[in-house]
Order: sequence, then structure tokens, then C-alpha cells
Amino acid sequence: MNFKTFIKQIAKLEQAPLPASTSHSKLLPPTRQNQNTYSKAQLENAKQAAVMALIYPDNNQDANLVLILRKTYKGAHSAQIAFPGGKREPEDDSLKTTALRETYEEIGVPIAQMHVIKQLSKVYIPPSNFNVQPYLGYVAHTPQFIKQDSEVEALIEVKLEALLKNANLKNAQVQTSYNTQVEVPAFQLNGNIVWGATAMMLSEVKDIIKPLVSH
Repeated sequence: MNFKTFIKQIAKLEQAPLPASTSHSKLLPPTRQNQNTYSKAQLENAKQAAVMALIYPDNNQDANLVLILRKTYKGAHSAQIAFPGGKREPEDDSLKTTALRETYEEIGVPIAQMHVIKQLSKVYIPPSNFNVQPYLGYVAHTPQFIKQDSEVEALIEVKLEALLKNANLKNAQVQTSYNTQVEVPAFQLNGNIVWGATAMMLSEVKDIIKPLVSH
């Protein structure tokens, strides 16, 4: 998909309703509950984080989306594929600020160059007790990425067209944070298996963009 085609849909994207659990449930691992089964208190008392689904033109002016491969460490999200983003810090005046700051820190895109289109639906992550607020945004020009070596193992640049293709939805065997092997629904993107919370968020991104560009 040409980046200009994506840009032309921004006004419609801003108004598009969020499918939330309808999208999330398509990529919901069998080991976890749907978002609406957690209590309001549980979600409010969870740690808060924010991430950015950032769309940008590559050198061929194709619309891309950037993901990151996290470093291997002792923690629930070691070596997983995710959106750039992270924990809300006390100095962040909003979760939107968190998403912009963390994206700049992790992949080097200046905050002033990022345009936030809309807030997406939150996803609760039980293993780490984070309630994550995703945002959909874009950069008008091809970014010069600078990865944060302490946090990010690699950047994964995915063509938006690949995300929208149903053929890239698969079932995959993965190792969970509970040290068990399970079969999960996942996206296969650039040879990588993307599952869990990130896949649930990607499912919503796909479901709000695809109807606007498929006719």
C-alpha cells in the first residue's frame, strides 16, 4: 500500500469506531481471559503503560509499521516482539506522552515528527500486570531509526499491506511466560511470529484500516 493512500484515510480513521474485544478475541491466546472478564479495580490498579503503532513511508513510499524485538532478560516479556513503548513514568502528564516519549527513547523518532491519529483499545497483560494503552500514529517522512541498545535487540519493519493480508494469520506453537508450550493464533510477519497482547493490538489496527483501503 502506498503511504499516500494511507494518509488519505486519516480523517476516516479518526472517526472509525474501535472494534475492541471483537478484534482482540481473534488473536486471544487460549491461556488468557478476554479483557472484559477482569474487574474494574483490577484494571485500574494495574501498572500503566503505553505503546505506539507507528506508520511511515519507506524509501519506496510504501506504508510500513515498525515493531521491536525486546532484549533477552529475566522478565515476562523477554525476547518478545512488541510495539515501541513502555511504562508510564511520574513525569508523564498522560499516557499519550508516555507513548511518544518511549517511542523516541526506543527507536529514535523525534516526538515533534510523530502525529497521533487516535487512541486504540487498552489491553491488559496478566503476567506482568500492565494495562497497556496503544495509540495509532504516523510519521510523514522516512524515519532515521536509532534503536535503544539497552532495551531493543532489533527493529522489525513490516509493510502495512502484509498486516492486512488474512494469509498472514497463523496458528503457532509458542513458549509462554509460564514456561508452557501452547498453540496460539498469531501474525506471521517478516518471518516472525507475533502473538499475545501485541497481536491483539495489531488485530485492531488491521480491522480499522482494512475496510478503508480495500474498496
